[in-house]
Amino acid sequence: MVSKRATKTSELPIYVEVGTKRTFASAVQWPGWSRGGRDESEAVAALAAYGERYAAVVTPAGLKLVPPKDPAGFEIIKRVKGNATTDFGVPAMGISSDGGPLPRAELERLERILVACWDALDRAAMNARGLELRKGPRGGGRDLDKIVEHVAGAEEMYITKLGARAPKAAGNRNVRPNDVRDAILAALRASARGLPIAEPSRVKSLWTPRYFVRRAAWHVLDHVWEIEDRAIRRR
Repeated sequence: MVSKRATKTSELPIYVEVGTKRTFASAVQWPGWSRGGRDESEAVAALAAYGERYAAVVTPAGLKLVPPKDPAGFEIIKRVKGNATTDFGVPAMGISSDGGPLPRAELERLERILVACWDALDRAAMNARGLELRKGPRGGGRDLDKIVEHVAGAEEMYITKLGARAPKAAGNRNVRPNDVRDAILAALRASARGLPIAEPSRVKSLWTPRYFVRRAAWHVLDHVWEIEDRAIRRR
């Protein structure tokens, strides 16, 4: 059972991924809570600014987070060198502790957080249905359906980094987002426990389960917040 004890501000370690053009700050214990900026101070400030929004996502998963109100509440435990993907605007680097043993309780917690992010996407899409999304730098010009399709398509690629393949359409039935999500959770468990993958992919460079959840959850939430920020609500 996941504890509902609030995490204190002093218990919020983060790491910083430094590229040549972009920098990301990521909460080590809270996958998906990653924000970028032009430099370290801007990235950490953005992470703090999104704390309440992230807490609102994980609360339904039975987790309670008390985010710091300003950057001083974080402890930077590691700085890693970014790469071209970092500069493109994606948190691309994990940390050495990601590869350590993954206890069952932690795996279940990661699953809950990832599912909570998916639920947040479904809610955001439902709440924005029928609304116009404003154009501009925050998300560009994709409409709502294209955003949702983009996230689903990315997850079909992400699952290969766990050593698995995405489900395929069968007969007249198309692959649904929940099919891919279920396959991701199954592959995540198998990867964490060192079990065989049911439908193995040919990808040789795999992600650790911890980094997988951090990257996948970040991508989902980035688009959740894009939808929320771009939705135009008429009064």
